[in-house]
Amino acid sequence: MTPNKKIYFISDLHLGSNYAVNSLDRERKVVKWLDSVKESALEIYLMGDILDYWYEYKYVVPRGYVRFLGKIAELSDAGVKIHWFIGNHDIWIFDYLPNELGIEVVDGSVVRDILGKRFFLTHGDGVGKHKRSFSFIRSIFRNKFCQLLYSAIHPRWTIPFAHGWSNHSRQSGMTENLDHEINNIKNFTKEYAAAHDDIDYFVYGHLHILSDEKVGKKAHMIVLGDWITHNSYAEFDGDKMVLCRYDGM
Repeated sequence: MTPNKKIYFISDLHLGSNYAVNSLDRERKVVKWLDSVKESALEIYLMGDILDYWYEYKYVVPRGYVRFLGKIAELSDAGVKIHWFIGNHDIWIFDYLPNELGIEVVDGSVVRDILGKRFFLTHGDGVGKHKRSFSFIRSIFRNKFCQLLYSAIHPRWTIPFAHGWSNHSRQSGMTENLDHEINNIKNFTKEYAAAHDDIDYFVYGHLHILSDEKVGKKAHMIVLGDWITHNSYAEFDGDKMVLCRYDGM
């Protein structure tokens, strides 16, 4: 590995959200953070819900995010490996972003060796046991036929609907279900770690909290926080994983 190079993890930017004020200012801050790490970054893992809503039609993509997407393209062109994990908000990434930006898009969970340590990586919404209502809605959103039907509706209707849904779920559902989601991910992690003692780090987004918790004999469960209240990320240098906050303006 090139000396002083690090791996960075970031999650839940929710760029474009209308329930968090100053989304454009938040995008500018994220871009400044990306600038601050571009010299030291070997790889960057975007761990889901990077955009509050994204749907790629065949010939149309949603407006906005130009500063962020341009910076990701710049880093990718410079040789930084970018991995974008699909969350429960930016579900509908198809071929445009990976082809245009030169990044890897990951849907689901992966186990990967990074700088000599073993990582379990996922956004977090798809692990463990969920309420039937959540599982049903998630299956509808990811169903290919339902996506085809959705894409037949004009974006002037689907985009406002999607932002309204996101706003409602964030203000009510996530608040009501936070304890359930935290316990769900913790229980999954403990069970998985007991059966796979080679894992060093479990890395999640989704919960909008900052956490570094020891699990089992050696593993750590890392929850990355968000960029709505925390401006948080994690960095890994091959030896240790550290949760950080970005204070740059």
